[in-house]
Amino acid sequence: MIVVGAGIVGCTVAYELAKAGARVQVLETRSPGQGATRASAGILAPFIEGHGSERLRELGARSLDLYDDFITRLREDGEDLVYQRNGTFELAFSDADVSRLNELAGGLSDRGIETRWIDAGGFGDVEPLANPRAIGGLLIPAHGFVGVTSLTLAAAAAAKKLHARFRTETGAIHIFGMSNARIGVKTARAIWEADRVVMAAGSWSSSITIEGADRIPVKPIRGQLIQLQTEPGSIGRVLWGPDGYLVPWPDGSVLAGSTVEDVGFDETHTAEAVESLRSAAAALVPSLGSAALTEVRTGLRPKGPDDLPILGMSRVLPGVIYATAHYRNGVLFTPLTMQLVRDLVFDRDTDPALRDLDPSRVGTL
Repeated sequence: MIVVGAGIVGCTVAYELAKAGARVQVLETRSPGQGATRASAGILAPFIEGHGSERLRELGARSLDLYDDFITRLREDGEDLVYQRNGTFELAFSDADVSRLNELAGGLSDRGIETRWIDAGGFGDVEPLANPRAIGGLLIPAHGFVGVTSLTLAAAAAAKKLHARFRTETGAIHIFGMSNARIGVKTARAIWEADRVVMAAGSWSSSITIEGADRIPVKPIRGQLIQLQTEPGSIGRVLWGPDGYLVPWPDGSVLAGSTVEDVGFDETHTAEAVESLRSAAAALVPSLGSAALTEVRTGLRPKGPDDLPILGMSRVLPGVIYATAHYRNGVLFTPLTMQLVRDLVFDRDTDPALRDLDPSRVGTL
């Protein structure tokens, strides 16, 4: 079993397959977690991050329901990480924001999902530092966040304990069929073979060639976020607003994000983005206007032709499983992706979700 890519998808899939008893080898061009993972704040919020697609929200909600058990399993395997499910608090600054959030709350209530509207006068009981100029805010208790780098590295470490092997390869990667009905993976230094190959290379998926298939239609979208430092516990949960979000860590660091930039494979950060993110952070929590800037992070998110991941078995080269193009939802979709890939690898019953994610909808794959 070969997994190509060692971002959050590749590492967690490797862990899931190794735990299920597969012999796993992961091929990566650099160390784990150095792609989109670096600029992910780890927000788990399908009901405010749906990006306009009802199907995306449904799948995100399904994946969120799997998160507690997934984290429990990782911790039982000896890998701890930051994970909180204490909600998101989205602030409203205009009548239009209030109307939108009330409509959202009504729809979620119809689905049995708890929400609470908090007037500005009640911020002291929920988020005392939230901008008092806001009219109010919507609390969704089911939401939360996870430390993405720690999750990725924890999954890699747990996979290694289960005897998965990680190898760094350089240069072009070519995937092809072999005469013995196995799948070959050719790198600059070697040729590997396996019964199944999982394509989880994120933004770099388009640079990998697969015999008989179109280029994988995934492109990088740069995201920048900044890390600010404040007093531990001063912000309790993820805060959301019209121009950005805040993710507070237990140590007092706060991630503020993020940008969406179509600039190719440029992973540098810009002064303009930093200034914009600082302003967005201060709009949510005014005291962050004077907070120390401790880090700027950039990463390349893998975007496909639509807003759904490309996930499923190749129709051109059976044995190749695509698991890419998660864009801004890779972290949220992690447990569901692991489950779907595992079932494909072991030829289990086809999950209905795969119909919407089928790679053939975006090309000859």
